Amino acid sequence: MGYRIGYRHDPVHGALDMLGLEIKPIDIGAYRAGNVGIDYVTTFDSGRAGPHVMVAALTHGNEVAGAHALDFLFRQGIRPSRGRLTLAFVNVAAYHRFDPLDPTASRYVDEDLNRLWSDEILEGPRSSAELARARQLRPLLATVDVLLDLHSMHHPSPPLTLSGLTAKGRDLALRVGFPTTVVRDAGHVAGPRMRDYGAFADPDRPATALLVECGQHWQRATVAVAIETMLRFLIAAGAVSQAAVAAHLSRRTPQPPQVIEVTHAITIDTDGFRFVGDFRGLEVIREAGTLLAYDGDTEVRTPHPDCVLIMPSKQLSPGLTAVRLGRVV
Repeated sequence: MGYRIGYRHDPVHGALDMLGLEIKPIDIGAYRAGNVGIDYVTTFDSGRAGPHVMVAALTHGNEVAGAHALDFLFRQGIRPSRGRLTLAFVNVAAYHRFDPLDPTASRYVDEDLNRLWSDEILEGPRSSAELARARQLRPLLATVDVLLDLHSMHHPSPPLTLSGLTAKGRDLALRVGFPTTVVRDAGHVAGPRMRDYGAFADPDRPATALLVECGQHWQRATVAVAIETMLRFLIAAGAVSQAAVAAHLSRRTPQPPQVIEVTHAITIDTDGFRFVGDFRGLEVIREAGTLLAYDGDTEVRTPHPDCVLIMPSKQLSPGLTAVRLGRVV
């Protein structure tokens, strides 16, 4: 698709090569100033009426594929033909803390920035590096009509779109058409995501948001998925024409979409949570009552037949989501 991943030879990237990580952080310093008064946020205005479309990357600082995707968009000079397009590197403070010997540690500085998106939390008394950044971005986010938040996953797993529970989110995901697996989910007990903030989760308001898990954090293919998703999202949102980006789209044969509705989110209660198998995601467990995990002494079993496992986590701490369970609809 015209985007080559290249890095200078330096000690950090040498260490990363030794670890076998295919995707590495890139220098985003050129994008720091932006043009909206918020560091690492740039808006391009077409001068024509149309939606305000936003693509966000680095909501988690260790999920670097999204940074590669935004870099691609800047470098290729792709600009909106109508409305406005905002490109935002979100948790840059965490991104800059990257440690090649512990590459997942830069997910956040103080707390997960993608669990803070409610007025109650944002207007509350707490303070953290992530809350400060969320509060900085909040006024801009309130002007966005269509949002794409680019993420990646710990396990190698097929990419998927998390569309939320609204019909508008599902419909947008199907219009984008990639990834072809769409998950309708309510989010996390630990706190609401950016995708679910304000008008995005309100079925009676038109603003719509998608969160896309593009693949495993450190695989080169994840960058290709992030770019493909972003371009198809911009077409579906009405920001660019297909002709304008056709040269960068893959020639993949379209696959029929699959919509999975989350029926249960398994929240961890104890320090002793453990899966009984090496689950990676999108496994289909045919029989109801199949043992999946133990939470301390409590068994976690499939609640229904043909149960789909969605994004089993490696972060197994109390209060976090261990896995979501769903069924194809």
